[in-house]
Amino acid sequence: MSAEGAEVEGLRGKVIQVLRNVYDPEIPINIWDLGLIYDVAISNGVVHIRMTLTSPMCPIAYVIVQQVTDAVSKIEGVKDVKVDLVFDPPWDPTKMTEEGRKLFKKIYGYDIVDEYRKQER
Repeated sequence: MSAEGAEVEGLRGKVIQVLRNVYDPEIPINIWDLGLIYDVAISNGVVHIRMTLTSPMCPIAYVIVQQVTDAVSKIEGVKDVKVDLVFDPPWDPTKMTEEGRKLFKKIYGYDIVDEYRKQER
Protein backbone atom coordinates (compact mmCIF):
# COMPACT_ATOMS: atom_id res chain seq x y z
CA MET A 1 0.00 0.00 0.00
CA SER A 2 1.28 3.45 -0.90
CA ALA A 3 1.88 6.14 1.71
CA GLU A 4 -1.16 8.00 0.37
CA GLY A 5 -3.28 4.83 0.57
CA ALA A 6 -2.16 4.23 4.14
CA GLU A 7 -2.99 7.82 5.03
CA VAL A 8 -6.49 7.49 3.54
CA GLU A 9 -7.08 4.21 5.38
CA GLY A 10 -5.89 5.78 8.64
CA LEU A 11 -8.26 8.69 8.13
CA ARG A 12 -11.08 6.30 7.24
CA GLY A 13 -10.49 4.48 10.53
CA LYS A 14 -10.75 7.78 12.42
CA VAL A 15 -13.99 8.61 10.61
CA ILE A 16 -15.47 5.24 11.60
CA GLN A 17 -14.42 5.80 15.22
CA VAL A 18 -16.17 9.16 15.24
CA LEU A 19 -19.29 7.72 13.62
CA ARG A 20 -19.44 5.20 16.45
CA ASN A 21 -20.06 8.18 18.74
CA VAL A 22 -23.11 9.42 16.82
CA TYR A 23 -26.34 7.82 17.98
CA ASP A 24 -29.78 7.38 16.55
CA PRO A 25 -32.01 9.34 18.98
CA GLU A 26 -34.61 6.55 19.17
CA ILE A 27 -32.33 3.52 19.36
CA PRO A 28 -29.40 3.78 21.77
CA ILE A 29 -26.97 2.24 19.28
CA ASN A 30 -24.47 4.20 17.22
CA ILE A 31 -25.13 4.79 13.54
CA TRP A 32 -22.16 2.72 12.40
CA ASP A 33 -23.27 -0.41 14.24
CA LEU A 34 -26.88 0.17 13.24
CA GLY A 35 -25.68 -0.11 9.65
CA LEU A 36 -26.83 3.37 8.66
CA ILE A 37 -23.50 4.16 6.98
CA TYR A 38 -23.39 2.65 3.51
CA ASP A 39 -20.06 4.07 2.37
CA VAL A 40 -17.14 6.23 3.48
CA ALA A 41 -14.91 7.49 0.68
CA ILE A 42 -12.04 9.93 1.06
CA SER A 43 -10.37 11.96 -1.64
CA ASN A 44 -7.94 14.82 -1.05
CA GLY A 45 -9.15 15.29 2.52
CA VAL A 46 -12.81 15.41 1.51
CA VAL A 47 -14.88 12.75 3.25
CA HIS A 48 -17.91 11.53 1.33
CA ILE A 49 -20.41 9.64 3.46
CA ARG A 50 -23.35 7.79 1.98
CA MET A 51 -25.86 7.03 4.71
CA THR A 52 -29.48 6.26 5.40
CA LEU A 53 -31.88 6.32 8.34
CA THR A 54 -33.99 3.58 9.85
CA SER A 55 -37.03 5.34 8.38
CA PRO A 56 -37.40 7.87 5.56
CA MET A 57 -40.06 9.53 7.73
CA CYS A 58 -37.56 10.43 10.46
CA PRO A 59 -38.59 13.90 11.67
CA ILE A 60 -35.08 14.81 12.79
CA ALA A 61 -33.10 13.53 9.83
CA TYR A 62 -31.39 16.89 9.46
CA VAL A 63 -30.14 16.67 13.07
CA ILE A 64 -28.46 13.32 12.50
CA VAL A 65 -26.88 14.50 9.23
CA GLN A 66 -25.61 17.63 10.99
CA GLN A 67 -24.19 15.55 13.86
CA VAL A 68 -22.31 13.40 11.33
CA THR A 69 -21.01 16.45 9.48
CA ASP A 70 -19.93 18.21 12.68
CA ALA A 71 -18.24 15.16 14.20
CA VAL A 72 -16.30 14.17 11.08
CA SER A 73 -15.25 17.75 10.27
CA LYS A 74 -13.38 17.93 13.60
CA ILE A 75 -10.96 15.15 12.59
CA GLU A 76 -7.47 16.35 11.81
CA GLY A 77 -6.82 16.07 8.08
CA VAL A 78 -10.47 16.42 7.05
CA LYS A 79 -10.94 19.40 4.74
CA ASP A 80 -14.64 18.96 4.04
CA VAL A 81 -17.50 16.53 4.67
CA LYS A 82 -20.20 15.67 2.15
CA VAL A 83 -23.12 13.60 3.42
CA ASP A 84 -25.42 11.98 0.91
CA LEU A 85 -28.62 10.85 2.62
CA VAL A 86 -30.17 8.01 0.61
CA PHE A 87 -33.11 5.68 1.07
CA ASP A 88 -32.28 3.22 -1.68
CA PRO A 89 -31.57 0.60 -0.67
CA PRO A 90 -33.86 0.99 2.33
CA TRP A 91 -32.39 0.16 5.72
CA ASP A 92 -33.30 -3.10 7.38
CA PRO A 93 -31.86 -4.88 10.44
CA THR A 94 -29.60 -7.15 8.35
CA LYS A 95 -27.38 -4.12 7.71
CA MET A 96 -26.39 -3.96 11.39
CA THR A 97 -22.91 -5.04 12.44
CA GLU A 98 -22.48 -8.03 14.73
CA GLU A 99 -21.72 -5.58 17.53
CA GLY A 100 -24.94 -3.72 16.76
CA ARG A 101 -26.93 -6.93 16.91
CA LYS A 102 -25.38 -7.84 20.26
CA LEU A 103 -26.12 -4.39 21.67
CA PHE A 104 -29.70 -4.53 20.42
CA LYS A 105 -30.22 -7.95 21.99
CA LYS A 106 -28.70 -6.76 25.27
CA ILE A 107 -31.01 -3.73 25.35
CA TYR A 108 -34.24 -5.22 24.01
CA GLY A 109 -33.85 -8.92 24.81
CA TYR A 110 -34.10 -10.38 21.32
CA ASP A 111 -32.11 -10.65 18.10
CA ILE A 112 -33.71 -8.20 15.69
CA VAL A 113 -32.18 -9.85 12.63
CA ASP A 114 -33.60 -13.26 13.53
CA GLU A 115 -37.04 -11.70 14.04
CA TYR A 116 -36.79 -9.75 10.77
CA ARG A 117 -35.86 -12.89 8.85
CA LYS A 118 -38.87 -14.74 10.30
CA GLN A 119 -41.12 -12.01 8.87
CA GLU A 120 -39.52 -12.34 5.41
CA ARG A 121 -40.83 -15.89 4.98
